[in-house]
Amino acid sequence: MQFIHKTILGTLLVCTSLNAVAQVIQAPSAPTTAPSTLPAGVPRPGQTQAPASQIPGQTGTSPRSQQSGATQQGTRGTTGTTQQGPGQQGTNQQGRGVTGQTSNNQPGQQNAPDGQSANATDDLLSDPDSLQSQQDRLRERELAAQRRKLYGYQLFNDPANQSLFQPNLNIATPKGYVVGPNDELNINIYGFSEATYPTTVNPDGFIYIPRVGPIHVSGLTIEQARSRILDRLSKIYVGLKSGPYGPANTYMVVTLGDIRSIRVTVTGEAIRPGTYTVSSLSTALNVIYQAGGPNEIGSFRSVQVIRNNRVVATLDLYDLLVTGIQRNDIRLQDNDNVRFSTFKNHVEINGSTRRNNIFELLPGETMSRLLELAGGFTSNAYKARVKVTRFTNRELKVIDVVESDFPTFALTDGDQVVVEAVLARYENQVGIQGAVFRPGVYSLDQNKTLKQLITSAEGLKGEAFTGRIQIVRTREDMAIENISLNLTNIMNGTEPDIELKREDQVIIPSRFEMAEFANISIVGEVITPIESTPYVANMTLEDLILRAGGLKESAAAAQIEVVRRKKDVDITSKTAQVSEIFRFNVDRDLSIKPTDSKFALFPYDQVIVRRSPNYQEQTFVNVDGEVLIPGEYPIITKDQRISDLVKMAGGLSPFAYVEGATLVRTIQLSEAELQMRQQAITELADDSPNAVVKENVVQEGKEQQIGISLRKILNNPGSLEDMILQPGDILRIPKQLETVRVGGEVLSPTTAKYRRGQSFQDYISQAGGFTSRSARKRAYVVYANGSADRTRRFAFFNVYPRVEPGSEIIVPQSTKGELTPLQIIQSTTGIVGSVMTLITAVLAFRALR
Repeated sequence: MQFIHKTILGTLLVCTSLNAVAQVIQAPSAPTTAPSTLPAGVPRPGQTQAPASQIPGQTGTSPRSQQSGATQQGTRGTTGTTQQGPGQQGTNQQGRGVTGQTSNNQPGQQNAPDGQSANATDDLLSDPDSLQSQQDRLRERELAAQRRKLYGYQLFNDPANQSLFQPNLNIATPKGYVVGPNDELNINIYGFSEATYPTTVNPDGFIYIPRVGPIHVSGLTIEQARSRILDRLSKIYVGLKSGPYGPANTYMVVTLGDIRSIRVTVTGEAIRPGTYTVSSLSTALNVIYQAGGPNEIGSFRSVQVIRNNRVVATLDLYDLLVTGIQRNDIRLQDNDNVRFSTFKNHVEINGSTRRNNIFELLPGETMSRLLELAGGFTSNAYKARVKVTRFTNRELKVIDVVESDFPTFALTDGDQVVVEAVLARYENQVGIQGAVFRPGVYSLDQNKTLKQLITSAEGLKGEAFTGRIQIVRTREDMAIENISLNLTNIMNGTEPDIELKREDQVIIPSRFEMAEFANISIVGEVITPIESTPYVANMTLEDLILRAGGLKESAAAAQIEVVRRKKDVDITSKTAQVSEIFRFNVDRDLSIKPTDSKFALFPYDQVIVRRSPNYQEQTFVNVDGEVLIPGEYPIITKDQRISDLVKMAGGLSPFAYVEGATLVRTIQLSEAELQMRQQAITELADDSPNAVVKENVVQEGKEQQIGISLRKILNNPGSLEDMILQPGDILRIPKQLETVRVGGEVLSPTTAKYRRGQSFQDYISQAGGFTSRSARKRAYVVYANGSADRTRRFAFFNVYPRVEPGSEIIVPQSTKGELTPLQIIQSTTGIVGSVMTLITAVLAFRALR
């Protein structure tokens, strides 16, 4: 007894151990701690990754800072190089507000390294200098935005206009030009005497002429220098002046050759203040452009030219910007000072004007002057009133300035003017739509009443329904109301005309819109069946048949039906008539004759032309292959069979393989039948877990082979095997076949020679044998005539079908996959457990006995 208990316990322990070993699956170990470092480019939680190269407010290099640092030469006839301004690389002039740094926040540049980007925010917070630098850059960005809104700023700071403000060095000697050191004077004498003296003014202001000596010309105008030179040369060339020796017969011309360079200082509120070396032909505007014009607090209206400590000219740049007139644009001299003062009044204007900018106004200038500078109103501007927002000593206030006050309303510094657009509505618009010849929008001024509006719309159409029209009116409180009128009475004068108001919409309905759209149809044996065509009054049955192209040859002209709907159906009666049918005998000649039916059609009538029961078209069948006369043959009788077709073809040839004869028939299935067959195939595939079933889509009109036994048909014509032919059937009789094809789940699909006496397994062997995934029990054979035979099961053995010439052996694929090691252990454990349990039970039973 103890032996039995020990055996049972040992068996249970072994089974439990094997199950545990089979079910253990090692899982991947999870990390217990987070990584101490993060991958490059991944920010830590709570940190913002900002590229260090995109620091807000970092300024960019001015286009003029890229110019060369060569000193401008005074050679006339050559293009002068642009003089470097303050802040440009390679010059000793100092300016303020301009840096030589290159902007780093341009698109397409590479970001800073990941380590620098991740710590950018921490560096800014921990370093006060960096925070202050960022604030400075933000301030510079705000100033740059403010400068761009200043009217005139773009003209003096546009790189495209760089060559527009350079002095012209190829002009004639200008009047009033002041001669100075390094100027080249060309003295030409012609007439009775001829001579040429090229001279250059030395730093002391003298020119030297042979046999005459030095002549001081510095500080003189070109005219004054000519007079002085003429006086000195007349002592040598007496013909230069009239005298006791006779009238003047020698003449002198003094021209400028190479010109000198001068130095001009720009001070005040300029974009790039400093000292510039320019041509002596330069004017104040040339230097103003090189200095970039006034900055955000500089004045466009008062630019002073200071010479010898006094103001010699004051420029108003708005004269150039607005009218193109260059007033007081004097020619500069050495050591002149161009000074930009601060602005007096800045006024910003926005809205419906041609220019939306910040303008500088002089004290006393009014709203009219501001609108003139802004280019005037746009076409959609509300001109009767503009709104001005003004700073007071404590707060803001809004001022409405009407059009009559524009010439007198003075603006102050900081004013913001807004010009609104007109309202998106019409003040005198009325509309008409519907059954009129010219629907649309009209003016209320010329169409004050309803009749006038209809006259302007070219009158009513013939289908206009005048018994009730509508006027949709918008009241003063913007509510919409409908007014219904009898237009017939108004047009006849029995009711007074209606006065229209602004935004009225007159709607005149059409009788066609009120009528239900009716149609008729004709189907059946006509040339062109019409599913639906609009109903036309007084259309007869013959008219509709003619519109359908006439009757076909197969039409039953004596059985033409017209189906008409009932409008008075008794809904309480079970046998109530719901439609009417009219039958007619129509002559195929559709010409108008006294014998016509003259049956007028009604809306929604349906005409049906039946097919004549005595009409039958010719039908044919085909026979291919081993017959004496293959080809197409007609079906003569309704019960014509396969044996009759073989006789018509002259019988079989000596090489005909009767067992392989096949009847090919085109199966015409309806949509419902297609769905049912496809569903059956799908269900069959789902119910086959041990084999793979290919789901071929069932098609309408697909040719299918029908397995027949032609030998039985020919031996017993008219029997059940002898099928009745249908139109389109094809009888195919192959030549004697001598091969067998093996396919599917075999090692080497092939086509083998048929040998009498070889079995199914012999042909499988010739194809290499079964594969590991072959479903042997489901193998089948398709014979040459289209029939098939499957493998049967007897006890533990497979009974394979016979193989004939022209057959095809197909081995399906099994759906069972190979067992994994885990499945093998589980299966082995289950089997061992079952065996041990059985042994234990047997031992226990014997012990009890």
